[in-house]
Amino acid sequence: MQLIRCPWCGERAEIEFSCGGEADIARPLAPDTLTDQAWGDYLFMRKNPKGRVREQWLHSFGCRRWFLVERDNVTYRVYRTMAIGIPEEAAA
Repeated sequence: MQLIRCPWCGERAEIEFSCGGEADIARPLAPDTLTDQAWGDYLFMRKNPKGRVREQWLHSFGCRRWFLVERDNVTYRVYRTMAIGIPEEAAA
């Protein structure tokens, strides 16, 4: 069993979490002006690199808060977790 550190609840079993996919995706400023193709690209087209990635995760069976996880998607090693919108210096 792998443990993931929630920024608010501490270390918990991975089964408590849900992965929300790639982090740091910029939402279109004017979504009403996008073509169907451009909107589909925004919703579904992701980089999907192999190795170290940043993802959004939800503590589904805990505090129900979203946070960021930096991990290796090949080895499953979690390098760090971060609260969204809170500078790391303040969270430490």
